[in-house]
Amino acid sequence: MKIGITCYPTYGGSGIVATELGKELAEKGHEIHFISYALPLRLNRATPNIFFHEVEVTDYPLFDHPPYTLALATKMAEVAELHGLDLLHCHYAIPHSVSAFLAKSMLEPRRLPVVTTLHGTDITLVGADRSYLPITRFSIERSDGVTAVSHYLRQATCQTFGICSNVEVIHNFVNCDIYRSSPRPDMRLRFAPGDEKILIHLSNFRPVKRPCTVIEIFRRVQERLPAVLLMVGDGPERGRAEWLAHDYGLDERVRFLGKRDNIDELIGASDLLLLPSQNESFGLVALEAMACEVPVVVSKVGGLPEVVTDGREGFLVDPKDIDGMAQRSIEILSDDALRREMGRNGRQTARARFCSDEIVRRYEDYYRKIIDRS
Repeated sequence: MKIGITCYPTYGGSGIVATELGKELAEKGHEIHFISYALPLRLNRATPNIFFHEVEVTDYPLFDHPPYTLALATKMAEVAELHGLDLLHCHYAIPHSVSAFLAKSMLEPRRLPVVTTLHGTDITLVGADRSYLPITRFSIERSDGVTAVSHYLRQATCQTFGICSNVEVIHNFVNCDIYRSSPRPDMRLRFAPGDEKILIHLSNFRPVKRPCTVIEIFRRVQERLPAVLLMVGDGPERGRAEWLAHDYGLDERVRFLGKRDNIDELIGASDLLLLPSQNESFGLVALEAMACEVPVVVSKVGGLPEVVTDGREGFLVDPKDIDGMAQRSIEILSDDALRREMGRNGRQTARARFCSDEIVRRYEDYYRKIIDRS
């Protein structure tokens, strides 16, 4: 199949999933065309069967805001026509599925099926805003296929937009050959020369991820046992988190690493993942940690209970319970046998339910169904 994929190329779950899906599909022989305003971050090396088409937006004084939606629609139609695409797959509804509808209309009577994957805030935050709700509902309804990354998100789509059928749940996935237990003594020595326990948090540092809460949890943990914290990623809350770590005198124990490509290595060198998000539609980073046999302490919200079973791969805790998250972290880090058992359980869950082989096959089957129906 020849598949066009549009996503946000920045450091976020929807873009990561879209990029990894494209790479996995290309490995299976499909021709993949990424269409976006910048090269996706994880598309960092030349790969056979993968092509990138940059959307260029006209900068004209009449426009207060560049009309990206229109430029994207034009590029989608152009790529579909020139390369004979069988299907467009839009990750994150706004504005991608709107642009895809315009592109499909431009190409009539040629049929161009569109699949929209809902990832979270496109439904629970942006799409739910009164300014965008009607156009979001319209674009979802006019998509030929719609998937959601969790049952929680499917239900949220039903409640917010009244779209309660024809939304197929296809969970996010992890490449279990890349994300696996791989002890890195060199990396541990670099970050924890005194054999401290290593905690890690990865996110886009937006308020919903609560990176400052991570600092609060870690402050309590390091008072009870020697530990260091790796803060991986970047975003609007990074400055506040850095200030808080400094204010608590934790400059030597908290490392802000920014955006990194070697996520699997950093997670694999860690002892525990912290994810105290206010909401998560799935929680991809928790799955990545589980595949690396790293226990997790995460919020009991959204789609995370579909990924993590409390007491098995880690702990689910109310996001407002900072003391509870700290106590659960200490419980894991102070008991190596428990930590290893939870790590093994996490790996087992990842392999049984979320490895890329199975999930990508489901996407292939879904694409064929949509193309045949169209």
